[in-house]
Amino acid sequence: MAEQLAERGISDQNVLEVMKKVPRHWFFSDTLLDKIIYDIERSFDIGCGQTISKPYTVAWQTELLMLAPQMTVFEVGTGSGYQTAVLCEMGASVVTVERQYALYRKTKELLKGLQYTARCFLGDSFNGVPELKGVVYDRVLVTCGAPKIPEGLMHLLKVGGIMVIPVGEGEQRMLRVFKDGESPSQWRVEDHGDAMFVPMLQGRNIRQK
Repeated sequence: MAEQLAERGISDQNVLEVMKKVPRHWFFSDTLLDKIIYDIERSFDIGCGQTISKPYTVAWQTELLMLAPQMTVFEVGTGSGYQTAVLCEMGASVVTVERQYALYRKTKELLKGLQYTARCFLGDSFNGVPELKGVVYDRVLVTCGAPKIPEGLMHLLKVGGIMVIPVGEGEQRMLRVFKDGESPSQWRVEDHGDAMFVPMLQGRNIRQK
C-alpha cells in the first residue's frame, strides 16, 4: 500500500509509515481479499449511508494537515475510525464526532479496544461539542463534503491552524484553509483538486439501535 501511495504522490514519510502500521481490515466488517481491501482507490460501504475512505484519501488528507506530534485535531465524521486511528498514530490528540448513532457506538468501542485514546462524541459537529465548549484546536479535518467552508468549524481553530475539508455541491474540491487571523478575510484557501465524499449534514443525529 505504501508503495502505491508514494506512486500516487504521497511524499510525507511519516504518513507513509503510519499507513503501513494501521491495518485497514480492523475497521472493515466484510471479509474480502487483501488485494481488494488494500486497493488504495476503493472505498466501501460501512452502513448508515457512510463509507470507509480510500486509503489514498486518508493519506492525502493526513498529509495536507501538516501535522506535528502533540497537535490537537478536531475530526468531523468518525465513520469506521480508520482515519481517526491514522491521526492517533501520527501523534495527534484527537477529538472526533459522528452523527450516526450506530457508527458512533460501534467505532467508539473499536477504537477503545485498539487502545487509541481519541475522544469520541455523538453530534453534527458544526460548532464543536457542548462538552468541550471553548476548546480550540491546531487542526480541523472534515471527512464529509460541505457546501461551503463552515465558519463554525473555522472558529474552532487556533490562529495559525489549518482545516482540510472537501467543499462543493455536486462537484467537490479538497481545500486547505489557513487561519491567519480571526476574520474570514484573514483565511487563506488552497485548492488541492477533485474530491468525492458523502455530504455533510447538519442538525440531525440519526439514532439507529
